[in-house]
Formats: sequence, structure tokens, C-alpha cells
Amino acid sequence: MMNYFLRILLASLTLLLPFSHAHARGKLKVIATFSVLGDMVKHVAYNDIDLKVLVGPNGDTHEYQPTPTDAKDIAKADLVIMNGAKLEGWLDRLIQSSGYKGPVVEATKGISLLTSQEEGQKAGAPDPHAWQNAANGKIYVTNIRDALIAADRAHASDYRKNAETYIKQIDAIDAWIKESIATVPEKKRIAIISHDALQYFGVAYKLKFLAAQGISTESQPSAANMAKLIKQIRKKKITAVFLENMTDSRLVKQLEKDAGAHIGGTLYTDALSDPKGPAPTYLDMFKHNVPELLKGLQQNPVR
Repeated sequence: MMNYFLRILLASLTLLLPFSHAHARGKLKVIATFSVLGDMVKHVAYNDIDLKVLVGPNGDTHEYQPTPTDAKDIAKADLVIMNGAKLEGWLDRLIQSSGYKGPVVEATKGISLLTSQEEGQKAGAPDPHAWQNAANGKIYVTNIRDALIAADRAHASDYRKNAETYIKQIDAIDAWIKESIATVPEKKRIAIISHDALQYFGVAYKLKFLAAQGISTESQPSAANMAKLIKQIRKKKITAVFLENMTDSRLVKQLEKDAGAHIGGTLYTDALSDPKGPAPTYLDMFKHNVPELLKGLQQNPVR
């Protein structure tokens, strides 16, 4: 009889071990590289994880300079989630210096990446801004969900349920964007932005964007490229010219001065706003950008 009860006790303790370990370790520690990705992770995980976002609101991921605190945070992490497609050129060195040996997940896995349209060294490079097509956002969420489940099976049902709800919200935004852009005549659907961050948006929703800079804010436009862009603005009488929240406004203001264009609003492309701003979440980014675009595009003449 004693052996029977001993076996029951040991079996019970064995079942409790995973939960005891999880409790002792605390919440899963997750690193997301930038604000858009961080918001997606929040919507899949909510309060089940301890999340650290490296490049915060209004930050430029292309030119980010990691800090010693970043290395310490990564060293303590259980999971690192990155965009990939060469957006975070600084991340490999940061991970190496931190000594982190855990999983690193690329949220763009499975997405058909577009390539840079610029000339020179960046020609043919992958365009990392895949989140600007809401349909791709669903792939991001799926990859995030799977990564969280693999690292924290105790909350797998939460991650699946949250991801399912979030994907439905993204589907609704995707449909709304298509309906909204469809109200603008096709010949008016052309706009100027400071760097080439909206190629995915343009392809998905049938707009054309001309950019002073290439896919990275690190590249500087040549005088010849600026002259070419100014010529296009004048020839096509483009009035839809936009600033971006995380880029230097001087390029666009130069276009305004030299080409006689009018600056419309500010678009959120590579980074979200702070919590009190107009685009604190991924979905809010679209809700802000689309009306801003519509106002600018409607001012373009029909060519």
C-alpha cells in the first residue's frame, strides 16, 4: 500500500515540475527589434511575456546604434524576434557581443520579398518594409505566434487565440484600405516620400511612390537623382508630398522649395508614434496613413 501511495506522489510531483520551473523562471523574456514588430508581439502575447523593444517609437531602425543596456537585455532573453530582410544590420554584432545563444526568429519568413528599385550598390537588395502590406502582417503574426508557442508551450492556447483575433482585425484593415484607395482615380495615385518605405503598400493597393532616398535612410540621394525627381514632380504636377515621422524632413522640404510641391501630412512608415501620438499601434498606423494619403492624392491633377 505504501508503495502505491509513493508512486502516486512521485507521479504528481512529476506533473508539477514544468509548472514549478516556469513559475521559478518567471515570464518569458522576449526581445523585439523595433516598434512595429513590438506591437505585433504585444497583440499575440499580451501579459504572458516580458517584452523589450530595442528601437522605440519614432526611432530609425536602419541607423540604430545599440547601447550596452541592449546587450544586457538580450543576454537575459529567452527569444529574439527580428524583421529580417537586412533591416537590422546591427543585430548580429549585438547578439554576438551579448553572448545570447537562444532562438532568433525572422518575422518575414515565408513572405515574397520585393527588391530595391534604386541603382548602384543597393540594386536588387531585399526591401525589408514588408509590414506595409497588411496581408504580409498576417504572416508576421503567424511567425510570432509559432515562435512564442515553441518557447512557451504553457501559454500556447493564449497565443493561438490572440493571434486568431488579431489576424481578423488585420483582415478588416486590409479590406478597408482597398476600399479607401479605390475612391481615388488611378491617374491620381502617385505620391512623393523621403525614403522608399512604401513599395509594399504601393504594390498591394495600387499606388506609385517616388522617393528621394532608397530603401534605407542610410543612403543619401545624389544631386542627379534629386534633379530627376524634381523634374518628375514638375512634369506630372505631383502635389502629394509627405514627410515621414522617423526621417530627416530636409529632403522633402527641399523638394517643396525646388519643385513647388506642397507638403501634405506626416506618414508613419518604419516606426510607430509614441502612445499619445496618432499611430501608437500597427493598425493605427494604417488608420492614420490612409486618410493622410487620400487628402494628398485627391489634390493631384488628373493627367
